[in-house]
Amino acid sequence: MKTLPLLKKCRQALLGATLLLGASAAAAVTELTVYTALESDDLQKYAQRFQQANPDIRIRWVRDSTGVMTARLLAERDNPRADVIWGLAATSLLILDDENLLHPYAPQGVELLEPRFVSQQTPPTWVGMDAWVAAICYNTIEGARRGIPRPTSWEDLTRPEYRGQVIMPNPSSSGTGYLDVASWMQLWGEEQGWDYMDRLHQNISRYTHSGSAPCNLAASGEAVVGVSFAFRAARLKTQGAPVEVVFPSEGLGWDMEAAAIVRGTPRLEAAQRLMDWAVTREANELYNEGYAVVAMPGVAQPLPNYPTDIIDRMIDNDFSWAALNRDRILREWQRRYDGKTERR
Repeated sequence: MKTLPLLKKCRQALLGATLLLGASAAAAVTELTVYTALESDDLQKYAQRFQQANPDIRIRWVRDSTGVMTARLLAERDNPRADVIWGLAATSLLILDDENLLHPYAPQGVELLEPRFVSQQTPPTWVGMDAWVAAICYNTIEGARRGIPRPTSWEDLTRPEYRGQVIMPNPSSSGTGYLDVASWMQLWGEEQGWDYMDRLHQNISRYTHSGSAPCNLAASGEAVVGVSFAFRAARLKTQGAPVEVVFPSEGLGWDMEAAAIVRGTPRLEAAQRLMDWAVTREANELYNEGYAVVAMPGVAQPLPNYPTDIIDRMIDNDFSWAALNRDRILREWQRRYDGKTERR
């Protein structure tokens, strides 16, 4: 009969050991706070792919538009809340790098990336992921109903028939909006760039805070034309929206999504592992599911609704110029045009 109390004690000891092991396993999981401007419909996929290879690390996303995330990182410089930035414009990372907010690190395999997708510091302070490219969404049904033709160029959007029919992102909050403004100035020079935007402003219905919103609104019929970017335009068309994806003839502005470690993170080893994974072939294949141009040469496969010569259409973008002049350009843009920005 003494075996029963003994058996009970053994079970209790086993249960205690199991709970202790479970607690230890839970404690071994590191949570990384990752700031991003990636498209929200892809965040879960990105996290799942990374965590399959790194089951002891969990990602906690903090997402907003490019301008908002950049301002937040600058505001938190004395008390960083993020561990990693994964999916923010390279022009923003250049600003953060200039403020000494990024931790230098050369991810394993970084030498396999195209050089323009890697910062010029040694060791690099950021690495590129993919390029997102300017594009126009044109609603074919609403265009035909209202007698508004399909545009083929940036200049077309200043014509009288587009009055009140164009929606564009605000460059202060949207990385897509800023790449448009910066690219127009690089295409035509600052004076002609401002002249173009003065004329375009006459036809703008409103400026949005999101780079995706103009395409979404065009797809829903709320606007005929949405100035946006190719990823969102191509995905909406693939999903059956009545839109044509227009790549303006003058050339396409672009920026690259990039990743970096935030200086001062107490979870440096886990952050480095995320950076190591972010430059792998597997990660680049993942980026190519939505973007036609990725950091690792030889990976990108053609995507539906993108032109096969997309790289040739991208302007010779001076990221350093765009980053250095960002504050000045945005102040002037706000002075001229901010009255048509939608309120949050």
